[in-house]
Amino acid sequence: MVSQTRSNPKYAEFFCGGGMVHAGLRGVWDCAFANDIDPMKCAVYGANWSRAWLVEGDIAQLSLDPLRQQIDMYWASSPCQDFSLAGQGRGLNGARSGVFSEWVRLIRAAVAEGIAPRIIAFENVVGLLTRNNGADFTAVLHTLAGLGYNVGALEIDAADFLPQSRPRLFVVGVRKGVDVSGLRGHGPAGPYHTRKIQRFVQGLARDIADHWVWWHHGVAPPRGLELAQIVDPDPDTGWLTQPQIKSLLGMMTKPSADRIKAARVSGVTQIGMLYKRGRPDGAGQVRQRAEVRFDGLAGCLRTPAGGSSRQTILFVKGRSIRARLLSSREVTLLMGLDASYQMPDRYNQAYQVAGDGVAVPIVRYLDEQLFQPILKAAQKRQVA
Repeated sequence: MVSQTRSNPKYAEFFCGGGMVHAGLRGVWDCAFANDIDPMKCAVYGANWSRAWLVEGDIAQLSLDPLRQQIDMYWASSPCQDFSLAGQGRGLNGARSGVFSEWVRLIRAAVAEGIAPRIIAFENVVGLLTRNNGADFTAVLHTLAGLGYNVGALEIDAADFLPQSRPRLFVVGVRKGVDVSGLRGHGPAGPYHTRKIQRFVQGLARDIADHWVWWHHGVAPPRGLELAQIVDPDPDTGWLTQPQIKSLLGMMTKPSADRIKAARVSGVTQIGMLYKRGRPDGAGQVRQRAEVRFDGLAGCLRTPAGGSSRQTILFVKGRSIRARLLSSREVTLLMGLDASYQMPDRYNQAYQVAGDGVAVPIVRYLDEQLFQPILKAAQKRQVA
């Protein structure tokens, strides 16, 4: 007998932030559960989507109760600081990224009750592949395989979809027993099985490698949004003074200074993205340097722990340079959200929501390339 299917599959989103996974899946999936510990982000989530299924609080305090329903996918975008350069590479033992183990706790409980999702998806920084000489990601794979999942990963840069350079690792697992033979290859194939992933897999022990999946995936569609299109006509950030601009120019590395010169002689307005980095000065000290790019991409949006993490947009035409911080609307669009998305009134909070989020078009891409085909494969098995 063929069981009746729902109109939309359901998912649970952990560390949901402002709900960018929701933005990517809405209309195709129904959200059954969402959780975040940050009250500010939960307020943003509720303002844009709903609080009906949102649970605000520490994942370590969550019980399985709200997950005791038919849920097809668990998605987690756990804090990345301990896997990134900013976190000094503490890895899974870090206080923030260590909450991954709490997500695993809930999956394990769901497995024990026979209500585990068919799909799990986990997003983090690419540094997860190399931190602690690969031991952290190996532990992730070992854990997920032990929970009954076959797992693969894609390294995707948001630059393929949006005018923002934002490489991230996307781990996708499927419950053992779901026939995904039509979705898996015998080796790396596709643009997002990068050399970093291939090198990592070459070093996997056999017992873990047996659970690895080389997910088939296609080329991303042409990028539909360019940097010039996100420029805010009415920004909520003030223009820098000429002395402030002169100070930034004085902080530039030589390659960046050369790019400014080239932009000035181009004869047309050039849009540049400037960010600050700490660089060794050759005398054992780290000095703050300004770097600028004119390749049509913003740098990766990051949580604004300090002023250096916020990006400045430059408009260069001849000798004229105008500059200001990216506006709240601009960071919204750089994440692939609609202009109608409601960001917090406080600028740093808006930047934090964006910097901690997931690029919306990548979520849609993964749904089309993997999630929907996996669900169809699982449904065929159920019908049979």
